[in-house]
Amino acid sequence: MAAPKRGRNASAQSKPGRSLALILIAIVALTGGMFASGNTTPRLGIDLAGGTSITLKAKADQGSAINKANMDTAVDIMNRRVNGLGVSEAEVQTQGRDNIIVNIPKGTNSKEAQQQVGTTAKLYFRPVLASEPSGAAASSPSPGASSGGSSSPKPGSSPSSTGSAKPKATSSGSGTPSATATTQGRAVTDALKADSTPSPSGSASGSAKPSATPSASASGGGKTGLQAQYAALNCAKPADRANAGKNAKPGDTTVACGENNGVWYKYLLGPAAVDGTEVKKAKATFDTQGASGWQVQMDFTKSGADKFADVTGELAKKPEPQNEFGIVLDGEVVSSPYVRTAITGGNAYISGSFKQEEAQNLANMLSYGALPLTFQEQSVTTVTAALGGEQLHAGLLAGAIGLALVVIYLVVYYRGLSVVAMASLLVSAALTYVIMSLLGPAIGFALNLPAVCGAIVAIGITADSFIVYFERIRDEIREGRSLRPAVERAWPRARRTILVSDFVSFLAAAVLFIVTVGKVQGFAFTLGLTTLLDVVVVFLFTKPLMTLLARRKFFADGHKWSGLDPESLGAKPPLRRTRRPAGPAAGPVDPKEV
Repeated sequence: MAAPKRGRNASAQSKPGRSLALILIAIVALTGGMFASGNTTPRLGIDLAGGTSITLKAKADQGSAINKANMDTAVDIMNRRVNGLGVSEAEVQTQGRDNIIVNIPKGTNSKEAQQQVGTTAKLYFRPVLASEPSGAAASSPSPGASSGGSSSPKPGSSPSSTGSAKPKATSSGSGTPSATATTQGRAVTDALKADSTPSPSGSASGSAKPSATPSASASGGGKTGLQAQYAALNCAKPADRANAGKNAKPGDTTVACGENNGVWYKYLLGPAAVDGTEVKKAKATFDTQGASGWQVQMDFTKSGADKFADVTGELAKKPEPQNEFGIVLDGEVVSSPYVRTAITGGNAYISGSFKQEEAQNLANMLSYGALPLTFQEQSVTTVTAALGGEQLHAGLLAGAIGLALVVIYLVVYYRGLSVVAMASLLVSAALTYVIMSLLGPAIGFALNLPAVCGAIVAIGITADSFIVYFERIRDEIREGRSLRPAVERAWPRARRTILVSDFVSFLAAAVLFIVTVGKVQGFAFTLGLTTLLDVVVVFLFTKPLMTLLARRKFFADGHKWSGLDPESLGAKPPLRRTRRPAGPAAGPVDPKEV
């Protein structure tokens, strides 16, 4: 009888309890985390739990027509905004020529998503020509006097409130930050910080410079009209805020509103120096080295970096408070820091009193760019889950029938081995349920009907792995080996087959996830997740369990109900090892004994 190889593999074979303990500890830890977080059930998609349906109607923007290309681009941007990792199961699709329907499942912050889907997220960096608390007694800025300064300083704008740039080696070799930005103590108390590494920016072609005088083409009709518009603007009134700077072009001097600690300010802003489309990427980060808290990091394109260095260099030459710079998002000034030094290197931060959610939302909108069209909200309706509940019931019934058929097949064909298969299926189901429950709050995963189908399909994939291994063991027994060496010799060949099969399934799921959107991604995600768990369960549970059972008399002796009966399998006579005699036998040999 051939013995299994000795060495590291044999040592692992002799301690299968370690693998079993590891996977059981993982199940207990994940289950504990599930109960500790309070998310004891998977989050359901809109077809199962209901949710909110938003209808948006497109309006032609300046220079943008309502056509299929622009609508498809808008759908893609909205889909990435609300879906994040792509598994929250929010649906974004066109309806007719100029409508987009957004379905958001229950459990998602529908109000927040509602604000994100239709937001154009047009970002401009404009020099501040004048600003003052709205409604305060202040004289209108005269065109000749508007030299880029504030008509009145804001609270907290003293030089002591500064935000230093990240330390980098300067041209003189010093590690001292060379660019700072003074905050103003506003509700979004922001300060621009920048990488202080000098770089030759040069003048960017077409970059707008801070203008000391309002542009004649500004909204409101020339210098006098703009001056009157600024004087009459009362940002404390919602109607005035909504109309401030409406339809202003990037090259116009315009007016805008911004909030500061609950007080609204009005601004006179110069032409846009940098466009938001020149922000290459944006992400929310937490300042662990300073007191800025959550902030939004922006990386500019090459042209944007040059323009940004150009305009901040111009502003830095001016004394405070004439070096103020406005960050205008969708017509509202969200930050207006002072600039003391040209900000070079193409990196900048919007930081201050952001909450994590606010920083992530802003970074999300900036990263995915501006919508090519303007959208008006037509309706917001609540979607019930009555139909989805019926479909879920039918799907679960189909899954239960399929599982019952698999169990019957395993019991009839594999008999005692079916215990191993069913135990492995239970472990796989427990891991899948717990992980799906945790992924809901973690990445926004929502279980919809296609995802349930993916989980049902996974039953077959998991059962297939057990069958491959069991048949390899049976082949070894047919060759005349006993159960213990058969279990170990069958494993390497079964392992290769299982890995190849699971790799193909996972690859198909990954491709499906990448090339599709919406509900189909739920199917692909669940299929990929359960395929990975199949590998974990087979390696850490099924194989070690078989090693332990091979030592039990019921299986080792090939009981007829064990599923490993050599006689019923048509096994050959047992393999035996022959040993050569150590030397010639002493004394005469009787020919009858040969």
